[in-house]
Amino acid sequence: MNTAETLQCLPTSAKEVKERGWEYLDVILFSGDAYVDHPSFGVAVIGRVLESLNLKVAIVPQPNWQDDLRDFKKLGCPRLFFGIAAGSMDSMVNHYTAAKRRRSDDPYTPSGRAGARPDMPTIVYAQILKQIYPDTPVVIGGIEASLRRLTHYDYWKDKLQPSILLDSGADMLVYGMGEKPMADICNMLKRGIPFHSLTNIPQTVIVREQDEKIATNKKWETIQLYSHEECLSNKKKHAENFRYIEEESNSVTAAKLIQHVGKQQIVVNPAYPPLSTKELDAIYALPYTRQPHPRYKGKEIPAYNMIRHSVTLHRGCFGGCAFCTISAHQGKFISSRSKQSILQELDKIAVMPDFKGTISDLGGPSANMYNMGGKDFELCRSCKRPSCAHPTICKNLDTDHSSLLDIYQTARQHPKVKHCFVGSGVRYDLCLNNSGDKHVDQVNKQYLETLIRHHVSGRFKVAPEHSVDHVLEMMRKPAFSLFERLKQQFDEINQKHQLNQQIVPYFISSHPSCQVEDMAELAVATKELDFHLEQVQDFTPSPMTVATTIYYTGYHPYSLEPVRTVKSERDKKQQNILFFWYKKEFKEQIIDILRKIRRADLIPKLYDRNKG
Repeated sequence: MNTAETLQCLPTSAKEVKERGWEYLDVILFSGDAYVDHPSFGVAVIGRVLESLNLKVAIVPQPNWQDDLRDFKKLGCPRLFFGIAAGSMDSMVNHYTAAKRRRSDDPYTPSGRAGARPDMPTIVYAQILKQIYPDTPVVIGGIEASLRRLTHYDYWKDKLQPSILLDSGADMLVYGMGEKPMADICNMLKRGIPFHSLTNIPQTVIVREQDEKIATNKKWETIQLYSHEECLSNKKKHAENFRYIEEESNSVTAAKLIQHVGKQQIVVNPAYPPLSTKELDAIYALPYTRQPHPRYKGKEIPAYNMIRHSVTLHRGCFGGCAFCTISAHQGKFISSRSKQSILQELDKIAVMPDFKGTISDLGGPSANMYNMGGKDFELCRSCKRPSCAHPTICKNLDTDHSSLLDIYQTARQHPKVKHCFVGSGVRYDLCLNNSGDKHVDQVNKQYLETLIRHHVSGRFKVAPEHSVDHVLEMMRKPAFSLFERLKQQFDEINQKHQLNQQIVPYFISSHPSCQVEDMAELAVATKELDFHLEQVQDFTPSPMTVATTIYYTGYHPYSLEPVRTVKSERDKKQQNILFFWYKKEFKEQIIDILRKIRRADLIPKLYDRNKG
């Protein structure tokens, strides 16, 4: 009963609804992505969770917003509400490069075709639904809405925007991973509670008039943020707001946040506790077909091809990288699946018709945070650190990789698995950390060797991000000396086991505090390590990150000290070109840059005069 052939995707058309014998729908979900019935795609997960509550659920993937709007009308009006998720990737990052140039493809669309969704689908879809069905509630969620739940900087418009609830006209926003709040919303509506009365559900955001009295949880503390108008007139106030937003996003006992916008107030209720192992297992046990909907008739969906034979072990990330949105959306506390749940998913993959024996990824947001958390969780209750790994690994953090080694070994021994790779990013500071416990340190040393020996597909991808310490400090990343230590151990393990593997580092240019001199130092550092960089990117300011707040305001949210950040296209290009010191076409340009910044001392370190 668990094979794709015997399972059904959720309906996407009136015909499919009729074939199920349904006379009405409880919830209709609109998605900016193609519908892939797989636990790596958020709308599929929410659809299956609501289905498990005995609700009649349909999904409308990538509706046409430019014609007569028939896609928004074809299933009629749901009994409870419409739900909108713009997609697994922020639409603006999906559509535009860091230089704001339009991308030519979309990996979440059949055949990778661009143009199947508008910019900001959350706003476009919600406005259309409220126009057609003004009396039916609209709930927005997913990463695009989640990161824009309060005043935020829009890099593509180069302006500060209020909560997306206001521009979209939606009735409620669910932030983070939405299974629990969505289930609660449905259960309360089924009990006959009016939608407008749902004001105290955790992990939801609502907009109300400032003087309107609403039901709330009296145990929640309240933090009043600076208003949207105050943020517009004073960038430092926007920076101050962000500190509270980030701290409460990563707190066990978070406060309710309130921000005024004009005569209205945005109310952000605290999040639920992280899902238990039992709860997470239940989500992954739902009857996904693990396939794209048959409507696509075999067309390739690039994002699906990347994850079709992968397994997610856990949720959350406590790295707290300044430029990353994972903790803002999933939180810093780790929720891990049981070994049994993971093995059951491996069994499902093993019987897929196209499975040839290779698991492409056995990981998570960060590959090696599985089953990690505070040794004394009571200490975590009062902690507001946005990162458990920066500036140093928290002494209360259990970095023991034993559970993960056990998962890896069991996966390798699966009778139908020939290769089991780890494609997710590895936090090497966790396995290289001196914990003070000899047993844990020995296990973690074994983890690194096992990973490199058995679970690297030839290219070991890690993310030092930069080489200069003050930039790494701003990024909340470990010192470059730790990456050099990793590189040394990687080479030793390769030599020991006669492997011919390559370490592939990721780097970022134009990050706040990074100047062209720092990129010149990075160029020299990577040359000395014999790297010809491939995996590089220019910093893209996406909403709800420390780095984006610094980029817009010019201040660090925690110290309120000014931070220099390059913004012009010319300055960004100068930084980016230094990644490619080894390309002949850039040599004269780089030499000219080094002379202009008075770092001619670096020229002989990059270029051997005897070789021209």
